[in-house]
Amino acid sequence: MFTGIIEKTAKVTRVVENRMAKRLVIRHAWPDLRDGESIAVNGVCLTIAEFTPDEASFDVIAETIDKTNLGSLRIGDDVHVERALRVGDRFDGHFVQGHVDGRARLVEQRQSNTEWRLVVEAPDQLAKYLSPKGSVAIDGVSLTIAALNGNKFELALIPTTLEITALGRRPVGWLFNFEADMMSKTIVHWLEQREAARENGR
Repeated sequence: MFTGIIEKTAKVTRVVENRMAKRLVIRHAWPDLRDGESIAVNGVCLTIAEFTPDEASFDVIAETIDKTNLGSLRIGDDVHVERALRVGDRFDGHFVQGHVDGRARLVEQRQSNTEWRLVVEAPDQLAKYLSPKGSVAIDGVSLTIAALNGNKFELALIPTTLEITALGRRPVGWLFNFEADMMSKTIVHWLEQREAARENGR
């Protein structure tokens, strides 16, 4: 479980193609990593396969490559990283599972003297989970929907987010890893199941 409060932006140092998975290696500065630890990389929960004092390696399987933007990463790319939430930690974002629902395209960047906004388009099948002032995670960053128009939503970025993350540097057309709010998914699923049960009972 994660919070969507990104700890840092890290560099991809190596990408190695293997038969069963792609090995993704990033630079880190954590002195206390453990074998098998879960870390969210661009919002995707991954397990450490190997690590050194400077680098951490993750195996990314085909399903993850198909559903996320991890397969398009190259050496030198920036990724957002967050270590898993520990029992008793202060909770500052929203519950993020690291289970990406799909990819959402960046369609516009709006910058003015007062704010910086992203306009993002969610896949049609995921639009039902969007709600005004609701929470979403894009590339692992917990954000609040500032405006909503169908399957397009706007996200207002504060200066700290622009500084710590790469969101403001993503080009138009970038496919964000998108995770809808866990509560929204639970409520929508329950309502859909109830409606299906009613129809079957007719």
